[in-house]
Amino acid sequence: MPQTVVDRAVEHIDESARQVSRATSAIADAIEDGTGAVRRAAKQGGDAAEEILNDTTERIQRHPVLTVATSFAVGLTAGTLIGWMLRRR
Repeated sequence: MPQTVVDRAVEHIDESARQVSRATSAIADAIEDGTGAVRRAAKQGGDAAEEILNDTTERIQRHPVLTVATSFAVGLTAGTLIGWMLRRR
């Protein structure tokens, strides 16, 4: 018995629905993978920032005079450069 137009249309609709379902699943998986990667990167970044802060705190505690002298030199240099740039205008 030959297929009717309605039967062929139903088959096309079913196949299209399956393809849409597969595409939706693939997109959902990709979004989930991306979200996981972003979370891992954010956690690693936070851990690195915390480690840098701890290292800096320890260094400041071990070398307080050097820290003050370096801060003074950086501030003086920055102030001189800013003053020089403002004066040029």
